[in-house]
Amino acid sequence: MYPVSRARIFVAGLLASLAAAGAGAAPTAVVEGVQMPAWVERGGARQPLAPGMELKAGDRITTGANSRILMRMAEGSQVKLGEGAIFSLESLGQRQENRQTMLSAVFDLARGAFRFTTDASARLASRREVDIRISTVTAGIRGTDLWGKSAGDRDIVCLIDGRVAVQREAEPPVNLDQPMQFYIAPKANGRPDTSRTVQLATVSDEQLGQWATETDIAPGQGAARRGGTWKVVVAASDDPGAALAVAEKLRAEGYATGVFPAGNANRRVYEARIEGLPSRAEADALAGRIEPVTGTRGRATR
Repeated sequence: MYPVSRARIFVAGLLASLAAAGAGAAPTAVVEGVQMPAWVERGGARQPLAPGMELKAGDRITTGANSRILMRMAEGSQVKLGEGAIFSLESLGQRQENRQTMLSAVFDLARGAFRFTTDASARLASRREVDIRISTVTAGIRGTDLWGKSAGDRDIVCLIDGRVAVQREAEPPVNLDQPMQFYIAPKANGRPDTSRTVQLATVSDEQLGQWATETDIAPGQGAARRGGTWKVVVAASDDPGAALAVAEKLRAEGYATGVFPAGNANRRVYEARIEGLPSRAEADALAGRIEPVTGTRGRATR
């Protein structure tokens, strides 16, 4: 049996990580939404990704089956990730330049799909110097809307708005400056396939819509959001160790689960629960997603 102190330490550590984004200066990058399972690796430690987590240079994010991630940068840009992604924040920083916020970053997408977007208001108040390595190619973002994917046999970069320079290793860079242009670099065994040439074309609205579903968080999939007030109670027990065992099982599977004291003075219980759901519908959907992991259906509540 786990002692009560261990359960309290577990809760305190989880709450500290979730609250980190709210302390001190605004973080350069913060997790806005998570369709679990997903993990972040930092300093050799791996933990589930949760809304509100501040991201730092060196972090490595991994997403599981049917997972989606939404990250927000301090200057207003958003980064979205789809399922089965491996995404590293190689460098990350911001500075003030001529009264504008400058985002400076190098991202690495080893696998999966991503989208980088800057909304209209942020375009005027900020600038970006962002390079994204997509397996065998590098895209230098100076624009505002880009979709990309590292697949088994090719790397794709699609310019939705703005401009971007794309380069495959030592080859000359290719400038994309027309909306809906896309670039495909064939590869084999994880290396550039130079026997096949790079392809340039224009994407259709239908194809772009299909690509967008790979990175967008869809309603009704059980995604947690920063500021969400609903939760899923997975287990409740007088024994904090029993609740902690359930929480640790879910955390190992990529679900940001904590142990929290509940009840009243007459009866103290400990709940293993996932917080941050924006609605009952999302909480119910998440309860259904985790049922195969725990064998019991969680309870949606506020």
